[in-house]
Parts: sequence; structure tokens; C-alpha cells
Amino acid sequence: MADRARIAHLLRRATFGPTAEEVDAAERAGYAATVERLMRPAADDPRAPVFAAGPGPGKDATREQRQQANQERRRQVTATVEWWVDRMVVAEQQLAEKMVFFWHGHWATSAQKVKVARLMLGQLQTFREHGRGGFDAFVRRMVADPALIVWLDGQKNTVKAPNENLARELMELFTLGIGNYGESDVKAGARALTGWTVDRATGTARFVRRRHDRGAKTVLGRTAAFDADGFAALLATQDAAATFLAQRLWFRFASAEPIPDGVRERLSTAFAARRHIDDLLKALLTDQDFPGTRGQLVKQPVEWAVGALRQLGVRPARLTDQQRKQLVSGLNGLDQVPLRPPSVGGWPAGAAWLTTSSLQARLRLAEQLAGWAAPAAVSRLEAAPVEGRPDALARLLVVDGWTDRTRAVLAKEAGKPEKLLRLGLVSPEYTIH
Repeated sequence: MADRARIAHLLRRATFGPTAEEVDAAERAGYAATVERLMRPAADDPRAPVFAAGPGPGKDATREQRQQANQERRRQVTATVEWWVDRMVVAEQQLAEKMVFFWHGHWATSAQKVKVARLMLGQLQTFREHGRGGFDAFVRRMVADPALIVWLDGQKNTVKAPNENLARELMELFTLGIGNYGESDVKAGARALTGWTVDRATGTARFVRRRHDRGAKTVLGRTAAFDADGFAALLATQDAAATFLAQRLWFRFASAEPIPDGVRERLSTAFAARRHIDDLLKALLTDQDFPGTRGQLVKQPVEWAVGALRQLGVRPARLTDQQRKQLVSGLNGLDQVPLRPPSVGGWPAGAAWLTTSSLQARLRLAEQLAGWAAPAAVSRLEAAPVEGRPDALARLLVVDGWTDRTRAVLAKEAGKPEKLLRLGLVSPEYTIH
């Protein structure tokens, strides 16, 4: 693979969608230097929306007061979604923000049940602050995360009435994977997690000692008076956790195909030394098999839309209220709206995004995105001779090249820049990367 194609592949995977200028700069810097730049921690202030804390409607509230409170909660969640999509577009450290999105799909938590924007914002901030550090500390933070506790009924888990939801998903979906624990571990883990409650008004979790089971528990062959911290630390240090994380990152950043044995071993080894997530991430991006994964991932709708916004020079925060509603509605039509994963298992992947109905929804949103494109993006196409516009489009959208079939379709519409943009955005070469 030529250097530019290799670097473009890296940036397509490690960002939400690189611009041509970003690929130019990375090509000049070289692959190794580009990886080092991508790995830098985010330094910019998230500037998240701030919502006033306060109690919800009391039990004596009128129907109208309850409706108003629900309406305000929905407004705050929508504002958070719009803010985050804008941040994905403008974040200077793209890999840092893409990792936040990765963890959101991994620790999949939905505002449809949590309802409180403050809790969802707090979880995103935890991803931002701890999602690229030590896995032990990260898991310990997550078992006390207010949004996750509400999402998986952790606040209902008491010494008198253990609730196994969080313990089960913590092992199955978040740290170890199926086959690496037993039912007795779930039951003991649930006892370890007892005692946490959530104040939705302040967005905080609180440990209530009298609700906690202080007895000895046996988890994964070890017996101790585990609490949430001890249980989390035990899971994070399991050999299975290294393998599980390697597979998850490979699946989202490299290939929908099963991870090769050699890659799994190399990534797990890189992670094992410090149990540090960035070590694993860097090992993946520099692995000898990574360049060969080109064309093996279907862009998730959010990745597709955010990448298009970046390449077309569209800043969501500068759109009109109606246009932002159209953007979120378009993502809803594609079945992927941030903060609203369909289940604790997160969103689907691969061919699940390539149905006939999703293509129709993608076409509709592509038409809107093309209509919002910055004049500079459109002028780049207009400045090229008509016969050269498919190549100009490939550069704009950072596509390595078109198949003969796609090129023929684009050539027929080369005289209409806006339509050319729409076709490029829904092409297989842009959707599958």
C-alpha cells in the first residue's frame, strides 16, 4: 500500500473522517509521527452544556407540572446530543473523541431510560478522562457511574434484594466476554455491587453502607469481602480482559472479520505490561496487519455523518435550529442517535447498516448534507474540469479511488456539483472503508 493510501486508511479509522488537508499534513509528517500526534491527549475544553440541578416534580405535582418536567428533560437530552455531534466534528484531537464514542457503544447506556442529561454528560466525561488510561481505574470508575447504575438497575441492588443486571453485563459485555465467568460469579458479583444509590437531581452516586453485603464472596476462584472497587479491580486484571479488549478494539477500528491469532497475541501482550488502554490502542494502529484491513468496515451512521460534515466544512453549531433537528432526525432514520443505543449490547455493525431502508435514509440525509456544504467545498468541485470532477470529489471525501461502475455514475452527474456530492456520500467506496 502506498504511503498516502496507508496514512489515509489510518486517518479514516482513527478519526471521524479526515479532510484532504489533514491527509496532506500527515503524509508530510509520516506514519509514525502521525500515530504519535493522534495519540496525544485532548487538551481542549469540552464546553459541555450546563444544566441547573434541582429536584424533579414532587409526588404532589400536577399532571401539567409533570409534563413540563418531562419536556424539559427531553430538551436537555436533545441539547446534549446536538452538542456532542458538534464536538465530534470540531474536536482537534479526533482519536480522543472517537474513543469516547467507542466507549459509549461499549458501555452502552441510553438516555431513554436514564432520562437525565446531567448523568449522561457525566458518563461521557468519565470516558474522556479515564477511557485511555489504566483499565483498572477505568472499570472502578464505571461501576460507580450514576448513568450506568440507573441503566442497569444498580440502585435496586441491596443486601436484601440482590439485582444481577450490572454484575452480569459487567462481565459479559464490558470486561471479560462470554465463557469467561459462571453463574456463581454473577451472583457473587451482584453482592459485591450492592449499596449504591443515585441522586438524579445532582447527577451523583452515593454508597449507602447499610445496603451493602459485607460478607465474603467467591468470584472467579478468589474469596474475599469484595465491594464494588475490589470486584472491578479483579475483573480488570484478568487475562481474559486483555483478550476481550483487543478483540473489541479490533472489531471497531480495524475489521469486522475475526481478529487473527497473531494480532490478538501482539495486542494482548502490549496491553499486559501496564494494563493501559493507550498501549493497546497504539499497538493496534501500528500493527503489521492493520493496513491490510482496508475495506473491511462499514461506517456507523454517526461516523458517516460526522465525517461528511467535517469534509464538507459544516459546523453543526452554526446550523439553524431547524437544520440541527433535521440532522438528528436523519441519524434517527439511520437508527443511530448518540445517547440512544438500542440495548446494553450497543449498536449493530457491518451489513446491518446496509439495508434497503437504511440506504433510503442515507440518501435523504446525504441530500441535506450536500445542501449545507460550505461554499469552499462546492467551489473545489466547480473549479475542476467537468471530466476531472470525480477525482476532485475523491480527494474532497478522502476516497482512494472509484470503481469503474461508481465512476461511470459520477461522470454522468459531474455537471451538477451538489448532486455529485450526494452520490459520493452514498457510494460504496465512501460507506465502506
